[in-house]
Amino acid sequence: MTIPYPNTQPMPAIAAVTPPSGAARPRVTFLGTGYLGATYAICYAELGYEVLGFDVDADKIAKLNAGEVPIHEPGLDELLRRNLAAGRLRFSTDIKETADFGDVHFICVGTPQRADGMGADLSYVEASVTSLAQHLTRKALIVGKSTVPVGTAEWVEQLVGKHTPADLGIEVAWSPEFLQEGFAVDDVLRPNRIVVGVKSEWANGMLYAAHKGVFDLAATEDREVPLVVTDFATAELVKVAANAFLATKISFINAMAEVCEAAGGDVTQLARSIGYDPRIGNRFLQAGLGFGGACLPKDIRAFQARAQELGAGEALRFLHEVDLINQRRRTRVLQVAADLLGRRSGPAGPDLSGTRIAVLGATFKPNTDDVRDAPALAVAALLGKAGADVHVFDPQGMENARRAVPELTYEASMNDAVRGADLVCVLTEWAEFRNADPVALGELVNGRKVVDGRNCLDSTLWTQAGWAYRGMGRP
Repeated sequence: MTIPYPNTQPMPAIAAVTPPSGAARPRVTFLGTGYLGATYAICYAELGYEVLGFDVDADKIAKLNAGEVPIHEPGLDELLRRNLAAGRLRFSTDIKETADFGDVHFICVGTPQRADGMGADLSYVEASVTSLAQHLTRKALIVGKSTVPVGTAEWVEQLVGKHTPADLGIEVAWSPEFLQEGFAVDDVLRPNRIVVGVKSEWANGMLYAAHKGVFDLAATEDREVPLVVTDFATAELVKVAANAFLATKISFINAMAEVCEAAGGDVTQLARSIGYDPRIGNRFLQAGLGFGGACLPKDIRAFQARAQELGAGEALRFLHEVDLINQRRRTRVLQVAADLLGRRSGPAGPDLSGTRIAVLGATFKPNTDDVRDAPALAVAALLGKAGADVHVFDPQGMENARRAVPELTYEASMNDAVRGADLVCVLTEWAEFRNADPVALGELVNGRKVVDGRNCLDSTLWTQAGWAYRGMGRP
């Protein structure tokens, strides 16, 4: 069922429950303090909950307890320090302390792609659930938030049953996350929906109580937060289905960019024109390098792998082409760069030796320091392998990029990166790059040639400043 909240009618479908700890509100824990768990833990403390974040990484926990967020997410640092000072939030490496503290335990660990295939690696989920279950001494609710293959919740139930006495009555539920990096604080405090997969009224009541702070905030701001109460399988499928749809939409417009490049059309005008259709909408219709990050690429591959296991592989065959289109956009930048530099491509690709290329952007999107499967960094590496002397600058992702691809040269500023460059590639749409002065940059470079890998620059402004401009899917 779907329940919009706030609602003028009472909500009898969700019975009030008393947290097993006896606290007025459920005490909540978040197992895994990476991007997902740390953000949720900090924001739930801001909503007034007593929160404990758990991780096996002692360095990460020490930083969090000292008020240092290990990731870049706008607004999160201030919330962390405020709630540590208020005493509502703390972090620990002690799983027994975590088990004793919580009424609702959210599993927020990573589910990376397996090294031996496309499926999701659930070893972190198994380790966290097993470790927690072995230390539980009273009734509690274990809630999955990690993105997982459908069927995982039932498997977690079996793990819990194996490692806890039956008389404790430990229950399992699933509630997927929908965070967008760069907007994660608002996505937790003001979500556009909450989905819960439950099997009992007690679990439903506990999860409602664990989300009441979100609903109360919505009521004060005169907003609605739809609450979808469903079964395990549907709750698990919601996140991967949403990611598959968004990935398909991005790859669709990039496929159109390929057609525009062949036909002489302009994909930005095409996208704007079809985006006016309310059935289509204009979001996720920006052609460019394609998608990256820690979620979309590995999630659509894991979705395909799980569908194959279930005998429904044919239904998701199109996602293979979605993935291929996305990967082609990266090599397309290499081809455009070679064309601008007057280098021909042979069977092994272009030879860019003797050229200096500035790459502006290393993260997979702006307002984050995340370089996992980042198209910008992948293209920078391709340019380097083709023989170019590549100089990279990113406002937040330098440290992570340097660890991931150490063979490139990393500069302290945009001006340092472009100085003496034969070609500039704008590969992440940071505001600093979008708003850069092409006249001033033109004084620093060796050659006024620019590849706009995100179609985020004003092409007229740049060409008027004397630059040879090339966008993606644009004439």
